Amino acid sequence: MEEAKRRFESHSVIDKDWFREVNLDWAGFSLNLQIEEVLYEGKSQYQDILVFKSKSFGNVLVLNGIIQCTERDEFTYQEMITHLPMTLHPNPQKVLVIGGGDGGVVREALKYESVNKVVLCEIDQLVLDVCRKHLPDMSRGLDDPRVTIQIGDGVDYVRDHPGEFDIIITDAPDPEGVAEALFKKNYYRELKGALKKDGIASCQGLTTFTDMPYIKGMVEQCKDVFPRVGYATGNTPTYTHGIMGYLLASSIPDIDFTKPVRRFSDDDLKRMNLKYYNSDIHAASFVLPNYARDVLKGLVDT
Repeated sequence: MEEAKRRFESHSVIDKDWFREVNLDWAGFSLNLQIEEVLYEGKSQYQDILVFKSKSFGNVLVLNGIIQCTERDEFTYQEMITHLPMTLHPNPQKVLVIGGGDGGVVREALKYESVNKVVLCEIDQLVLDVCRKHLPDMSRGLDDPRVTIQIGDGVDYVRDHPGEFDIIITDAPDPEGVAEALFKKNYYRELKGALKKDGIASCQGLTTFTDMPYIKGMVEQCKDVFPRVGYATGNTPTYTHGIMGYLLASSIPDIDFTKPVRRFSDDDLKRMNLKYYNSDIHAASFVLPNYARDVLKGLVDT
């Protein structure tokens, strides 16, 4: 992992009503959104927080200069990181979400009738407060009686709850600052301990187009802990180069990550208001382009 280490340092610039996300590793490239109005700008003890109303993507949440979600395309990410693991489990009842203070993953997990408890462990109370106000469609599930909100460190939380959860979803920002620990072998070890024997984990997996050295190290560390590891991708326009990866892990010896045990009909998709995820997308998401497949060959079980 040390050899694969790279800088995940970004800074944002507001220039003539445009937000510009710049990463030190993106030579000659930046991501730009036009601003209509800055809705919130502040700093918690953990990170800089910005919310603005954009010209064409709705309200946008930015942490430490990195776009986390926009109202227009958030469903692409929230649905994939949630429904990939949820549909692989025959009866998910207890779900843990690490990070995800915007509430989008919680919203998606609550769409399953079998779910009777969702715990959201978010380290930053201010992120929750800001998202409740400025991203109401994403955060609406946080008031559901099945949801428990825990303010604290995710690594500590999984360590203190062994064998408790069917599904654990790590909705982490990029690996810098307090989030860096969520991409390490020690965290995967604690994650495995907090899952039931037939549990499944899903983690934010960076972007293949720019992060393959880091992804390889991340997958290697996860594979040292879990007997079965998978890697999928999806498309989210306002993430780096429009690509987002998802790391899947389980101790189920014969699990096939490409084959959901729950397949949704068209009626199911409408009832659950799914705009991106479907059973065919699920299977196809594990098919990687050659540049990524070659790096992860022998490491992923797909």
